Amino acid sequence: MLFRSDAYAEGMSHLIHAARYNADIKYFVHNNQVFALTVGQPTPTTEIGFKDKTTPQGVKIYPLNPIKLMLASGAGFVARVFADSKQIEYVFKEALKYKGFAFIEVLQPCLIFHPDVSYRNKIYSLDKVGHDKSNFGQAWKRAQEFDYNIVKKIPLGIFYQVQKPIFEEQFPQLMNLKKKKIGWKNVRR
Repeated sequence: MLFRSDAYAEGMSHLIHAARYNADIKYFVHNNQVFALTVGQPTPTTEIGFKDKTTPQGVKIYPLNPIKLMLASGAGFVARVFADSKQIEYVFKEALKYKGFAFIEVLQPCLIFHPDVSYRNKIYSLDKVGHDKSNFGQAWKRAQEFDYNIVKKIPLGIFYQVQKPIFEEQFPQLMNLKKKKIGWKNVRR
């Protein structure tokens, strides 16, 4: 499992290629739209107009949409959750059971450096609206509802879940090493 806060900045290439290759890892991103550990600078998902000490005239670049990015990168499991323990538990368990690359974005507003962000009254559960998580077109449409800039409604839950061959299953030589139990997990440190 990976927990990243810089996934959409310096971690972007790792994120995209892990999804493309369908590496059997779980990638949890805690997104509060600012770099809170380094005094609240904007991130690639910060909305236009956000001001801080490094951008006193406000952010001018449109935020990227991580859910759309993961869908476009070929991720087979794409989800978003908010600070609701039941939903987080359910989605995390589903991700951990999933064989392949699982991407989960955790929306976590920063009360110190980004206190004016309020999601609570705008969120809704995909499970409660009959969303078909195996339908890429539906997932793409739902992903466009929240663009991290204008907040009208925010879908939460599993956007997309389909099984695909994982990275090592696509290469016989890697499968042979796996059968012989030779790999990074068996390396002594």
